[in-house]
Amino acid sequence: DAPTDVLSFPADAPPVEIPDEPPYLGDLVIAYPYAAAQAAAVAHVAAHELGAAAYAIKAARAAAPEGEAENFGRIECRWQREQLPDAIRELVLDDQRLRNDICWSVFDC
Repeated sequence: DAPTDVLSFPADAPPVEIPDEPPYLGDLVIAYPYAAAQAAAVAHVAAHELGAAAYAIKAARAAAPEGEAENFGRIECRWQREQLPDAIRELVLDDQRLRNDICWSVFDC
């Protein structure tokens, strides 16, 4: 019972094969504000947490109905930003701006 930066929830049943769709394996929750704060507290570069946030946005795009990928990605990106504590907001947003090009430009939201 302690805070953590990542939680994973495997699917209850084996993945169902759907043509042209990635298999559903479960859910992943990234507490980006906690992960960034944890990284700052231990003087750790938060690059891998930023990468995890980028992958979550990519996953939202991949799970979106046809034609809605960009919109779903923006929704996930904005939701992540709403979760940022004020104390680290500018630090995280600056890091997103600096690394956006290597993160598939997912932080253009």
